[in-house]
Amino acid sequence: MAIVGYIEFGSGSELIGIIGHLDVVPEGENWTYPPFEAKIVDNKIYGRGSIDDKGPVIASLYAMKAVMDYCDTNSIKLNKRVRLILGLNEERDWKCIDYYKNHEEIPSIGFSPDADFPCIYAEKGLISPSIIMNYSNYKDKDITLTNIDCNNNPLNVVPKYCSCTIKTKKDIDINDVNKIIKNITLASNFNIVTEIINNNELKIISHGIQSHAAHPDQGINAISRLIIILDKLFKYYNIVIPIFDLFTKYIGINFNGQKLNINIPDESGQLTLNVGNFYFENNDLKIGFNLRVPINTEFELVENKFSSICQKFENVHCEFTGIKEPLYVSKDSYLVKTLCEIYNQYTNSNVEPIAIGGATYARAFNNCISFGANLPGQKDMCHQTDEYISIDNLMLACNIYCQAIYKLLLR
Repeated sequence: MAIVGYIEFGSGSELIGIIGHLDVVPEGENWTYPPFEAKIVDNKIYGRGSIDDKGPVIASLYAMKAVMDYCDTNSIKLNKRVRLILGLNEERDWKCIDYYKNHEEIPSIGFSPDADFPCIYAEKGLISPSIIMNYSNYKDKDITLTNIDCNNNPLNVVPKYCSCTIKTKKDIDINDVNKIIKNITLASNFNIVTEIINNNELKIISHGIQSHAAHPDQGINAISRLIIILDKLFKYYNIVIPIFDLFTKYIGINFNGQKLNINIPDESGQLTLNVGNFYFENNDLKIGFNLRVPINTEFELVENKFSSICQKFENVHCEFTGIKEPLYVSKDSYLVKTLCEIYNQYTNSNVEPIAIGGATYARAFNNCISFGANLPGQKDMCHQTDEYISIDNLMLACNIYCQAIYKLLLR
């Protein structure tokens, strides 16, 4: 069920929106501190959601309260309302914000505290292709795939873990298969571990480094490396699995769609591609991708390329979900200029609005952009192990949001 709620103050017909989310991606592994305890160490709050997006949401809430109290104390009459809108389905398919838009008032202007300062004037488009193949005809081969587990990794996270199980026929020694995999792994320099389960069954485990899908270069993709290992292993035994063959030839470990010839950079940056999940269900193999597409690239180009490539491989087809149009608000607009000026004045900076590959609720509304709370030059900890927010930065964001809310209310 998609859950959404809001908090509002002020009066008047015009509504200013602050749009955030409280849901988070799975915590992942190897945290230094418990991911759901909000542990404070060295003036940092560690926890899943601390920067994405619970910390900035709380900063926005306190900013609203501070502005409300200031207006009440100084008898400042407001002819506009400000509403903090909170969703719980942002990390998946945005059903909560769709529900809100169908049932509630739409803000005339606003921001989402879910990205970077100074402010975001453009967000790349999103599309999530999947390539799918029925595996039934390959179950009686000398070696066969029996299970895949990627910890139900979300498409918008670079996966740090993926494993699979393969079975061999009795005339193939599982120890020999294990040696072949290790030789392939050494040549590829991938972090692959194997476990012999019994005389004819082997588990292959791929380890990577988790990061946000908008920044696949900051992670190491465990799924893509496992698929390449599987492709090489099956081919060693003269078994060509079309979906693995396609993946190796046109995807690989590259994360900007270079092999697909779909990367046409523009002012919003390059296309990025994340291999987000890998499933084996009801005899179907399925590989899911998350693409962040430059604002001037048509989705049709991506769809046509994936479709045409799938047609080259037997019994492979593709599907497209998660399509979200890009966000673009002119740098010369009142909203972009105002929020950027507020940030620069408060921090004594001189930085320009930026474009990102992330997707925020800002794109769900007209005349809305993302605004903080990550600072320029600061490492983006969204979706990463040991996610944190600095308390100083949280307070800074709260003060900046106070200025922004007040300015928008009185414009």
